[in-house]
Amino acid sequence: MPLAKPTTSLSDPLMDETILVSSAQRDPAQFAALYDRYFRPIYHYLYNRAGSRADAEDLTAQTFLAALEALPGYRHRGHFAAWLFTIARNKARDFNRNGVSQAPLDENHPDGSEDLLSQAVRNDQIKQLANLFKKSTEDEQELMRLRYVADLSFVEIGVCLGRKEDTVKKTFYRLLARLQDQLGVSHD
Repeated sequence: MPLAKPTTSLSDPLMDETILVSSAQRDPAQFAALYDRYFRPIYHYLYNRAGSRADAEDLTAQTFLAALEALPGYRHRGHFAAWLFTIARNKARDFNRNGVSQAPLDENHPDGSEDLLSQAVRNDQIKQLANLFKKSTEDEQELMRLRYVADLSFVEIGVCLGRKEDTVKKTFYRLLARLQDQLGVSHD
């Protein structure tokens, strides 16, 4: 059964995370607001890790169930997203331990606005990037997923990975520079 689609967005300025977490800790029915806020980023992250819609939906449901169960013991320090993505990462890691491969980068997104030559060049670059991504270490792939798929800040990634923010930033930008060099992309 497909998961319910959320009604709010991650960037909804009216929803203060601290208030949402506190409310959900007092009344589990209020957890729905956190679900609404984080459904899409968690789902997209897990889809990238699992490779299929059904598996991503199942892992997303498992993630939110585990978060709801652990919420009474959660101590809010301004990093709820990192805590939630740590749960998602663990669910994905368990899933991938069972021999299931990760989703490849989507290699074909022509939107009709580019001419055929531009689309061909773009598709070739996406294939090259997908190959470089596959050749990256698991830690490097995870860093890219957390930054681009999960859209976490460097602080949140640091909390999630148990590293300092500066270390995460340096590692990320070095990785990005290396990938750009390998693709022959200008740093300008």
